[in-house]
Amino acid sequence: MSRYHLFGAALLLSLAGAANATSFVVTTDAVVGAVAASTDATSDISSSFRDDKIVQAARDDAASFVGSQGAIRGAKLESAFVHIRQQLPALQASDAQLASAILAL
Repeated sequence: MSRYHLFGAALLLSLAGAANATSFVVTTDAVVGAVAASTDATSDISSSFRDDKIVQAARDDAASFVGSQGAIRGAKLESAFVHIRQQLPALQASDAQLASAILAL
């Protein structure tokens, strides 16, 4: 093999490694951003509704919701979602985030 072929192969390998590293960084940043948003929603809700009877009554329904990945939606959980969104209208949290926050109380 000539020196140019070896140099070309080494260059291609280094470029492929850089592309994989960039892809990993972008994926990691997206995952960290999603976790941070979920954590922020959880902390906002848990500090505000720790002693709220409507939210506390929805814990079993929240566990079913999270465990079924959203397939099981109990009446108490739906009531808690409405209650939380009325109390914190600026809160931008999904139902999954709210259910996780209720479980974290």
